[in-house]
Amino acid sequence: MNAQAQQDALRSIPPGLPTYDDVVAAAGRIEGVAHRTPVLTSRTADEQTGGTLFFKAENLQRAGAFKFRGAYNAIAQLSPEAKARGVVAFSSGNHAQAIAYAGQLQGVPTVIIMPQDAPAMKVAATKGYGGEVVLYDRYTEDREAIGRRLSEERGLTLIPPYDHEDVIAGQGTAAKELFEEVGSLDMLFVCTGGGGLLAGSALAARALSPECRIYGVEPEAGNDAQQSFRSGTIVKIPVPTTIADGAQTTYIGSKTFPIMRALVDDILTVSDAQLIDTMRFFIERMKIVVEPTGCLSAAAALNNLVTCEGKRVGIIISGGNVDPRALAGFLAV
Repeated sequence: MNAQAQQDALRSIPPGLPTYDDVVAAAGRIEGVAHRTPVLTSRTADEQTGGTLFFKAENLQRAGAFKFRGAYNAIAQLSPEAKARGVVAFSSGNHAQAIAYAGQLQGVPTVIIMPQDAPAMKVAATKGYGGEVVLYDRYTEDREAIGRRLSEERGLTLIPPYDHEDVIAGQGTAAKELFEEVGSLDMLFVCTGGGGLLAGSALAARALSPECRIYGVEPEAGNDAQQSFRSGTIVKIPVPTTIADGAQTTYIGSKTFPIMRALVDDILTVSDAQLIDTMRFFIERMKIVVEPTGCLSAAAALNNLVTCEGKRVGIIISGGNVDPRALAGFLAV
């Protein structure tokens, strides 16, 4: 995207949505609290793709995922009165843990709405960080409606997992750090569920590496973001069946969507089998544990869904919270 196209794209984002300035401000709030996660490389990955790949290891972030960035940024900006009352969030796991941990660090009570089939490790960790967990059936109940009800009944501030200005800005700090460390990139692959990480990353990419091509990656069984991106309107789907539990969203956010449409180049999809292969690659070749959702971006690059040959490629690994028993089962396939 050339300079003029970049400016036109940025101007097309509706007023009131976060900008790169908000990402910079978020970086200041989380500095010294969130980990500045390492950027890893792999000769094997480079040989396999023909490119030079840089992996931003958010699986090594506090609470095990990038979600800590947005959660801490959002809670940090609440008034003292709102902090005293507490916050409520809904999440399949990583946002849940992030809100609970960020709340614990800032002395803010947290209530987390989680699906009954959420990974046991994520539920246990959320409780361990002091969060009050409220379980629901993701196939028959509306988590957003439950969140609104609890917010009204208890006076809690609702902080959704992705469709929130401060959350989007906080998530963008991961890409900001990546570009600051490695310089300009030709391509950036970003794991995509509701679009918070993708929208925030796109804001950072367009500011720091304007010509970088940006790709969101989601599970092929749940390609609501891809359908939405290509049709120009938000598409809702049933709860997808995929091992990428963090991307079992049924539609992307009304705040993330305009940013994605303006700044992202395309949305790609990968299969569960490709995610398992990528988990195995990370363990065998890079000696790190990455959850299925966290493998989305890398799976797209390693399978050359867009050719990486001769390119400098950024990959944001979004999280590493996978139950050991589930991991063993995946790798046995």
